[in-house]
Amino acid sequence: MKKNSAKPYLIAAAALLAAGAVYVLTRGSSAPLPASVEKAPALSGPSFTPKMGEMPKKISLTDFAGKVVLVDFWATWCEPCQEEIPGLVKLDRELEPKGFTILGVSMDEEGAKAVRRFVKDQPIPYPIILNGAENPPPGWTVPGLPTAYLIGRDGTILRRWFGEKDPDELRAAVDAALAAK
Repeated sequence: MKKNSAKPYLIAAAALLAAGAVYVLTRGSSAPLPASVEKAPALSGPSFTPKMGEMPKKISLTDFAGKVVLVDFWATWCEPCQEEIPGLVKLDRELEPKGFTILGVSMDEEGAKAVRRFVKDQPIPYPIILNGAENPPPGWTVPGLPTAYLIGRDGTILRRWFGEKDPDELRAAVDAALAAK
């Protein structure tokens, strides 16, 4: 009877691939997408309005048609998310006049209550959709937090980040999207 000498190698290769996937998801990865990219899935829900006195309203990704949008999935309990917010706020303020915005998607089960507590210490000027659950909205892949998608002016997904975003890489991707016609 002939032994299958390839089996231990296949098992080792599968283990290495699995370990690599875990590393990528926990350390962050960025993936430029090919030119034939799909349109961003629908995204809408009740929003948290950071300005005092304004009533919450329902917002949608389509409200930002013609703009470059970073859809940022985050939660108040997520430490890497918390660390990224000051840089995202700065990027939003700097590039908003050029047609860029960030649309936060809170994955907190407590919804507005959790976000309201969080923004007392860390103000966020951009709109936040209250997803109200840890499950992503239909059509979106969110393997962990933070997860972000860069959406072009035409509504196509240009880039995605699973895990923390490198600030310089993010800025370069946003600048390139803003420069594209």
